[in-house]
Amino acid sequence: MIQEGTSDRSTQVCRIRINGMTCTSCSSTVEQALQAIPGVQKAQVALATEEAEVHYDPNILSYNQILEAINDTGFEAILLSTGVDMSKIGLKIVGVRTQNSMRIIENSLQALPGVQSVDIDPEVNKISLSYKPDVTGPRNFINVIESTGTSGRFKATIFPEGGGRESHRQEEIKQYYRSFLWSLVFTVPVFLISMIFMYIPGIKHALDTKIVNMLSIGAILRWVLSTPVQFIIGRRFYTGSYKALRNGSPNMDVLIALGTNAAYFYSVYSVLRSATSPSFESADFFETSSMLISFILLGKYLEVLAKGKTSEAIAKLMDLAPGTAILLTLDDQGNVSSEEEIDSRLIQRNDVIKIIPGAKIASDGFVIWGQSHVNESMITGEARPVAKRKGDTVIGGTVNENGVLHIKATRVGSESALSQIVRLVESAQMAKAPVQKFADRISRYFVPLVSI
Repeated sequence: MIQEGTSDRSTQVCRIRINGMTCTSCSSTVEQALQAIPGVQKAQVALATEEAEVHYDPNILSYNQILEAINDTGFEAILLSTGVDMSKIGLKIVGVRTQNSMRIIENSLQALPGVQSVDIDPEVNKISLSYKPDVTGPRNFINVIESTGTSGRFKATIFPEGGGRESHRQEEIKQYYRSFLWSLVFTVPVFLISMIFMYIPGIKHALDTKIVNMLSIGAILRWVLSTPVQFIIGRRFYTGSYKALRNGSPNMDVLIALGTNAAYFYSVYSVLRSATSPSFESADFFETSSMLISFILLGKYLEVLAKGKTSEAIAKLMDLAPGTAILLTLDDQGNVSSEEEIDSRLIQRNDVIKIIPGAKIASDGFVIWGQSHVNESMITGEARPVAKRKGDTVIGGTVNENGVLHIKATRVGSESALSQIVRLVESAQMAKAPVQKFADRISRYFVPLVSI
């Protein structure tokens, strides 16, 4: 999770994931809606990463109002981070069976010092918390949740961030893949009947057999096979068109719906006319609508695959951080009384962490005991290990070469140097080149002109 702010205390930055955008017109619509909100100083929306970065004045509006504005445009908004001095974390609760239990847990968490807000998603038993890292941390939340239930009834773990961006991306890829395969099941027979079988004498004669007046068996088959493609598999284009027209910003979904509906409904008229007239020779275009939808779904599938590639660099950066850390407990004299292996995401500020030789440093901090050499090439590019002793700072994700170190964590989570690097990469992906901004302005008028 990434937390971001500026040196100006009157400005805060929130990052939001936006689900449902399909083209540059969609991202432009959201960006314009955000920029029109009083108090928003700057708004950037990236179609490739499906994220928005909004700079706003917290004295004028809250991030909840920003989320509502995005939802009003017809897209789903999910907050990723907000605030200059707050962190955000999601916890998955196991063992909760009633809403009353969730309310008890919520009240217990809200009573903790430093907790700013608690949001509950009962569908997945997820609790999202915004908190001040100087005051509290995720281990405190887990302890409170697990102590709320009797006999270990409730268990809490960090909600996987992959359940956010990456799982959504994978699910989107699977949906388009399934839709494309199902469209082929119906489109290929339509194509064969319309383009291939008509040149095979025996089959052509069977397809041209008249049922009622000039209505043929082939026309009925094409109608029956193309209807699921048009209205079931292609339903997403109707939904996208409705949202776009409701917001007064027609996009490519509108063009797709117009084109395929024109071909389909003219074909329906032609078939019905041939069934009622003994002299009307029907000419239908069912294969046009079904093949168009199939090709567009293939393009969408390839597009979401390409979008997935854009996040690989960020995923590799995040993999540099170790998955676990050794937490030390010190007595009053500063001696180690116990040690425990924990998830590195549970590290809190001022924790003492043990770093063994060959292990990655779990958090930014400074050495309080031990001597070693640390490979910091991932940050500085310097391949030569740097000597570290008591009082020296260390960077999370770097590799401890030889000696054992005890470090005190100073910057955790989104405050760490590694998270800030990831943040810079994401900002670079979000920035638009001048030619892309020009193309976005053109696309705003392209669909209305074509529709006319």
